[in-house]
Amino acid sequence: MDLAINQQFAQYSRTQIQDWIKQQQITVNDQVITKPSYQVHPQDKISVTPSPRPALRAIAQPMPLDIIYEDHDVLVVNKPQGLVVHPSPGHPDHTLVNGILYHTKIASSDTIRPGIVHRIDKDTSGLLMIAKTELAQASLTKQLQQKVNLRRYLAIVHQPFTDTQGTITAPIGRDSKDRKRQTVSATGKPAITHFQVQQNFAHYALILCRLETGRTHQIRVHLKYIGHPVAGDPLYGPRKTLPGPGQFLHAQSLGFYHPRTGKWLEFSVEPPAIFQTTLQKLAQ
Repeated sequence: MDLAINQQFAQYSRTQIQDWIKQQQITVNDQVITKPSYQVHPQDKISVTPSPRPALRAIAQPMPLDIIYEDHDVLVVNKPQGLVVHPSPGHPDHTLVNGILYHTKIASSDTIRPGIVHRIDKDTSGLLMIAKTELAQASLTKQLQQKVNLRRYLAIVHQPFTDTQGTITAPIGRDSKDRKRQTVSATGKPAITHFQVQQNFAHYALILCRLETGRTHQIRVHLKYIGHPVAGDPLYGPRKTLPGPGQFLHAQSLGFYHPRTGKWLEFSVEPPAIFQTTLQKLAQ
């Protein structure tokens, strides 16, 4: 039952839903159910009446951070795979934002996403820029809107390419059948991804993607759309894929103009060990 509810309300984690079940806050056909494993059927009427949730607010929590650059205005951090960027109803704490608030002060009125100007998915590793001041928040946000910053991603994808490079221009919107997924849709928002093939293997390829826009799951959706889903992607990839903790997608490079000095800053980090060892095995 917890899985069925989670598929309909993706904003809530299965753990949260299981807690509601144990607290007798969910009924099936007007009967209280206390076991998450209870089997539901398409014709069942499921009612959820959770207790009022306290206002979500990011708090400072200690955690190790891989800081690539920091000054008065900006912070650049290398996010590990598996870490959520900011709190949400399903992940209220122990996110990257919680760790950043413990590390430094962020001048922001946003109580959930202070300093966040762009995001990368939980199971995507790599570089993220954080605004520490209101000046930086305004400047970095404007740079994203005007598409003058640089965001490059490494990806291991299914199937080798015949072309060496390309551009994917396809609007992206939420999948009406699955709230967790995005999809290419005529009614979606404009989305553009550029890619260059770095190396072809027997059944996979290593590519470098550059974002021109920043839609949710953009690279993952676009690569699936052209028949080259990211390896290890649990949402958009095939079941038979490379073993690993998640999608083989890494935010390798990040560039922007410094909000205060106007100087161009550019940073790059190597992908995590599992990414590199997988490439070595594919090359054998």
